[in-house]
Amino acid sequence: MIQQLNVVPFVSVDHMMKLVHAIGIERMLSDIAAYIEQDFRRWEIFDKTPRIASHSLEGVIELMPTSDGKLYGFKYVNGHPKNMKAGLQTVTAFGLLSDVATGYPVLLSEMTILTALRTAAMSAVAARHLAPKNAATMAIIGNGAQSEFQAFAFRALLGIENLRLYDVDPAATEKCARNLARRGFRITRCATAMEAVEGAEIVTTVTADKQYATILTDNMVGAGIHINAVGGDCPGKTEIHRDVLLRSSIFVEYPPQTRIEGDIQQLDPDHPVEELWKVIAGEAQGRTDSSQITLFDSVGFAIEDFSALRYVHERIREAGTYVDLDLIADPDDPRDLFGMLMRAAPSSAAAA
Repeated sequence: MIQQLNVVPFVSVDHMMKLVHAIGIERMLSDIAAYIEQDFRRWEIFDKTPRIASHSLEGVIELMPTSDGKLYGFKYVNGHPKNMKAGLQTVTAFGLLSDVATGYPVLLSEMTILTALRTAAMSAVAARHLAPKNAATMAIIGNGAQSEFQAFAFRALLGIENLRLYDVDPAATEKCARNLARRGFRITRCATAMEAVEGAEIVTTVTADKQYATILTDNMVGAGIHINAVGGDCPGKTEIHRDVLLRSSIFVEYPPQTRIEGDIQQLDPDHPVEELWKVIAGEAQGRTDSSQITLFDSVGFAIEDFSALRYVHERIREAGTYVDLDLIADPDDPRDLFGMLMRAAPSSAAAA
């Protein structure tokens, strides 16, 4: 796997953007979704742990590690909702893959864009197993940085083209509608969350405020819909009213993490939930009838990032969207790191 031990392929933001355009955004979302499903089917072989989080009043900084025994991966990611007011991203990220046999890195990559892609791909994967058959309309409540990615993922995987958009900030809705204009979507701008939900078979909530919130209340949720709850992803941050949760069949990634960070933090610790990997692997049922309310309590899990990094690692060579980074010291004699350092000194210093 490792040819030049000191050199690690590095995918910058510019490289990631070029990779997306070279492949096509919907193709790339579909491909990442396929990699996620592959890895979810072998869920049991992965190392699993809730992400390691450092919380502050301003936001959270997290590390998300996992391994399948051959590759090790982690993502560094933050979530700082107040950043937007300063003209900064709410979420930034980078990630790394390593060869388990040697511990040497084999990929370092930006993951701000890649996280947006894998989050949307994961949402659409869940909906493909849980949403009503032949769903045609999705409401997107929260029209920030993730919203367009969700739209493209749901079209790529489920054929959704009717979008109902709402955000507390009308400028965000205008931004989302503008970015999706002339892309084949039928877009309705809505004045309230209630209006956005009307007629939608799928409802995606993807808001950013780090606080308990009730984006969806009980009276807004009718029988048979699928809720894709993306925005509640840390302790003290929710989007869905507890009464909606109590009426729903709830599906999660990794229960020990979701019970702390997801919307189900509002419920009793033993409230029944189903692990999505079991549905994907055919070990559990997803949607069972047309009147069932299904809810994917999405908080993001390390295996999804591993899948996305694995996909990028396998695509960058043919696309040429990387540079070689001199990251690892590689002395001729592995016991002589100091000698390598001294031989690199300027000639005058070496003589002295």
